[in-house]
Amino acid sequence: MLEWLDKLETLDRAMDDLHITAHDERERIRAKAHTVLEVVHRHLAKADRATCREAAVRLARLRADAYGRELSLAVHRGGAWTPAEMTELFAAARKRRLDHGDVGWISHLAGESAALPAEARHEPWKAVEPLFDAIEECPLSPDERKGMQRALARVNPSPLALPLGRDGWGAAVRDHLGEPPAPHLVALVDHLSVAGGPRPAKAWRARCLELLAGEGAGELVAAGLRAFDGARYEGGRHGGPARLLMTDVNTDVARGFAWAAALARAGGAAPALTRLVLAAGGHGSGTEPDLKLASGVVHALAECEGAVDALRRLQQDVRSRSLLKQIGAALATAAARHGVTAAQLVERGVPGHGLSADGSRDWADGAWTVTVTVEDARTVRVTARDAGGRTRRGLPSGLAAAGEIKALVKEVRHTLSAERDRLEALFGVERSWPPGEWARLYRDHPVTGAVARALIWHDGAPFLPGDREPGDEVTLWHPARAPMEEIRAWRETITERRLRQPFKQAYREVYALTPAEEHAASSGRFAARLVGHDRLYALAKQRGWQPAWLRHHGEPGEAWKELAEGAWRVRFGYELTGDAAYASTGQVRFDRRDGRQWRETPLAGVPPLVFSEAMRDVDLFVAGPALDGDRHARSAEAYELPASARVRRDALERILPGTAIAGRCTLTDRHLVVRGDLRTYKIHLGGAGVLMEPGDVPLSIAGARKPGGRIFLPFEEDGTLALILAKAFLLAADTGITDESARSLGSAPNQG
Repeated sequence: MLEWLDKLETLDRAMDDLHITAHDERERIRAKAHTVLEVVHRHLAKADRATCREAAVRLARLRADAYGRELSLAVHRGGAWTPAEMTELFAAARKRRLDHGDVGWISHLAGESAALPAEARHEPWKAVEPLFDAIEECPLSPDERKGMQRALARVNPSPLALPLGRDGWGAAVRDHLGEPPAPHLVALVDHLSVAGGPRPAKAWRARCLELLAGEGAGELVAAGLRAFDGARYEGGRHGGPARLLMTDVNTDVARGFAWAAALARAGGAAPALTRLVLAAGGHGSGTEPDLKLASGVVHALAECEGAVDALRRLQQDVRSRSLLKQIGAALATAAARHGVTAAQLVERGVPGHGLSADGSRDWADGAWTVTVTVEDARTVRVTARDAGGRTRRGLPSGLAAAGEIKALVKEVRHTLSAERDRLEALFGVERSWPPGEWARLYRDHPVTGAVARALIWHDGAPFLPGDREPGDEVTLWHPARAPMEEIRAWRETITERRLRQPFKQAYREVYALTPAEEHAASSGRFAARLVGHDRLYALAKQRGWQPAWLRHHGEPGEAWKELAEGAWRVRFGYELTGDAAYASTGQVRFDRRDGRQWRETPLAGVPPLVFSEAMRDVDLFVAGPALDGDRHARSAEAYELPASARVRRDALERILPGTAIAGRCTLTDRHLVVRGDLRTYKIHLGGAGVLMEPGDVPLSIAGARKPGGRIFLPFEEDGTLALILAKAFLLAADTGITDESARSLGSAPNQG
C-alpha cells in the first residue's frame, strides 16, 4: 500500500498547482487521484496496525481539505498510538482546513490520548492547544465543534482541566479561578457544562445546589455573571465577520452559570440575566443571535427574585418570535408555581421601585432635596429644592446620588410604559377584581395607579377612581358594552375635566360584526387597501403584532397577534404590490386556542371585545396619515370613513370651540373645513390629507407643527388628531406659509 501512498503524494503536490494548470489537465489529475485514493482505501481496510498508523500520518500531511474518510479509517484501525505519533497527527491537523471528514478521527485520537497516563500526555497536549482556535474557524456545525473541543479538552494532563472554550467570557472565568483552580470549583464548572436543555432536570439542580455550598462557589458564579456583560468573540467563522457573544463550546456552561445564579438566589442575578438574554437574542448588541443560550437563560431568569418584572421587560424589548414564546412559557411556569395565571402573576408583581403611595420618592443630598414623582400615566418628573425652598426641574450638578436617581427614573418610565400596554390589553379580556384587590393592585399602586386613576371603571355603574369607592366587583369599562348616551356623557366629562387618558377609552372606537360578517369565516372590510409597507410593518410591531416583512412582488404575508391573554389569535393578510413601497391588504381571520393548537373560528364565534380590539388595530394600520405626504389625499375619499375618523370628528367637535381658529373651522361628515385668507381647505378626518377648493386640488404640507400644550387633547394615539389640528392652525393663517411645497396656495385667492 505504501507505493500507492507515494503516488497519492505526487498527485497531491500536482493538485496544489492546479491554479496554473490547464482545465483538461486539472480534471485528469483529479480523476487519477480519485482512483488511487480508492485503492488506498481498500488496502487500509486490510492493513495491519503499524501500516495504518504510518498511512494516517502521511495522509494527514496531504491536502488540507481532503482524505478525511481515509484518515478516519486509518486512525481507528491504528490500534495503540504512541505519544509521538499522536503529537505528529495533532500538529498535522492544525495545518488542515478542517471539515466534516475530520471530526471522527480527531475525536477518536483525542480519546486515545486521554487514556494515556498524565505524564505521557504533555507532548500531545502542546499540539492540541492550537487546535481549539482552528476548530472555532472551521465550517462545522455547533454540535460538531463542541464535540471536538470537549474531546480534545480531555487530553489535558492536568486533573483540573476546565471544560471552557477559549473566548473572552471563558478567559474571565479562568482568571477568577486562578492557577491551579480549586478541585471543588472545577467540579462545579464541569457540572454546569452538562446542564442539558433549557430547563435542567431535578437531579442536576440538586447536585448543583450541593456544589454551590462549597467555599468560593458563590463568588465564582458572580464572576461569571459579571463577565457576561463584556463577553464578545470575534469569530470570523466561514470567512465572514461574525461577532459572537461566546464560542459554541461555552453555550452550555454559560446556561449552567445562569441556572446556578438562579438556584443560589444570587444578588443582582435578574438584571444580569436580563441583559444576557437581550445580548444573546441579538438585541442591540452587535452580535449574532444565540437563541439556544437566550432561551436557557430565560427559564433560569424565571427562578430569580424579580423575575416577573424582568420577563415583562423582555416581552417589550425582544423581537424574536421563538424567544418571545420561551418568555411566555417561563411566565406560565412561574405562575403555575404560585397557583395563579400568568396574567395574575404579572399584575401582582408590578414593582413599586421604592416609591411612596403617592408615587414619589425623596433624596436628601447635600444642600438639595430631590424628588422623583410619577405625575401621570406618561410623565415621571424630577425636581430639586434647595435649603431656601426654591425649586428647579431636573438634577443639579454634582449630586452624589445622581446615578442612582437617573437609574430609578429610567426603571419607573419603563414600568409605566409596560403598565400602559398591559392595562390597554385588558380591553379584550373578561376580568374582574374584588374592590379591595382592585384598589391595592390598581388604584393605589405607586406606578400602576397613575394609569388606573385616569381610566373609567365599572362596578355595576361606571366611575372614575377619584369620584367614589367601588361597591362591587370591578371591571374595566369598555364603550362596546355601553349605550351611546353613556359614551357621549363620558366624552364630555373627560373633555371638561381635561383628563388626558393614557390611551383611548371614552373615545375608543368600537367595531361590531356587520350582517354579512355574521355568516362569514373572515372579514374583508379592510381588504384591497393600498398601504405603505414599511408603515404597516412598523405600526404592527408597535401594537404588539408579529408582521412578516415582504421582499418580492406578489409575495403574501401575514401579521398576527394573540389576544385575551393568549386565548385568541387574530391574523391579517397582505401582499407586496409592484411598487415595493406599498402592500395590498387582505382578509382578517381569527383562531381560538385549543391546547397547543389553533383552530380557525368563524367570526360569529369570536367574543365581541376580542373582535372589536382586533379590528381596531387593523383599522389603524390601513387608515393612518396619508401615504407619501398628502399625495393620496384624493384616494382617501373613495373609502368609507373609518371608525377612528368618526371618533376624531367627535373629539374635534368638543375641542375646536375653545380654540382661536374656531370661527374659521367647520366640520362635515368627512372633513375639517378651514377657511384661510387665500383658499378654503378640506382636511380629511381619516388620513389628514388636504384638498384645496375649488377643484379638490391636493396639497402637500411638510411644515405643520403640533399645537403642543396650547390645546388639550383627550388622547393622541397615532398622532393623526394632533396632525389635523396642526394643519388647521397652519392653513387658517395661510398667508404666513413659506414652505416650498405650498407655493400653489397663492394661485387662486379665496373668494369666500
